[in-house]
Amino acid sequence: MSQSMHRRKFSKQFKIDAVELTLKEEKTVKEIADDLGIRVALLYRWRQNHLTAKEDAFPGTGHAKDAESERIRQLERQLRLVTEEREILKKPVLCS
Repeated sequence: MSQSMHRRKFSKQFKIDAVELTLKEEKTVKEIADDLGIRVALLYRWRQNHLTAKEDAFPGTGHAKDAESERIRQLERQLRLVTEEREILKKPVLCS
């Protein structure tokens, strides 16, 4: 699989730092994108997101950070695991 087919993930801090570089205007957005090894359009999208959403920009995976939502996610994960285990145990055991 070629490098272009892999979707790279960038941390929130990386995105913020990249956007802040564009706001200093010492270099063009294209030069900064080239230096960072990212597409210009991606950097412009991060910049727009950062300027409009401020602290809410780049929320990550979208999972809520509050305790109740985290507990629900853990329980759902546990339910999936137990359900898979039950399905395995329900299959007939073949003796050779």
